[in-house]
Amino acid sequence: MSGEEEENAAELKIGDEFLKAKCLMNCEVALILEHKYEQLQQTSEDPLNQVSQVFEKSLQYVKRFSRYKNPDAVRQVREVLSRYQLAEFELCVLGNLCPETAEEAMAMVPSITTKGRFQDDYAIDKMLNDLSMIKKFE
Repeated sequence: MSGEEEENAAELKIGDEFLKAKCLMNCEVALILEHKYEQLQQTSEDPLNQVSQVFEKSLQYVKRFSRYKNPDAVRQVREVLSRYQLAEFELCVLGNLCPETAEEAMAMVPSITTKGRFQDDYAIDKMLNDLSMIKKFE
C-alpha cells in the first residue's frame, strides 16, 4: 500500500499484508488453544506450571466470545462464509459478531457491498440465514 493512500477498513483498504493474511475467528482460536491446553495437561505432572497467565486469559476470552462451540459448526461457518468471496478480515468479523440483519452486517463490515459480491440485501440475508441455521442446529 502506498504511503499516500490511507487505510480504511470500510473500503477494505487495510494493506496488502493484512489482505493476504489468514485470519481466525474466535471459535477457531478457541479450538486451537483448547487442544494445546489438553496437550499441556497430558505432558505435565503439574499442569498449572505449564500454562501461563496470558495463555489462560486468552483461552477464557475466546471461549467467552465464541459464537460457535462445536468443531463441526466452526468448520461449517468458515465454509459458508468462504462461498461468498469475502476477504479473510470480513469473514472473521462476520463469523465473530454474527449480525442478524443485512443492515447490521453492512454497518459492521461496509466493504461487503463492494466488488459486486452482494447485489442486494437479500443476498446478504441469505448468507446470514445460512449462519443462523448452523447456530440453531449446533
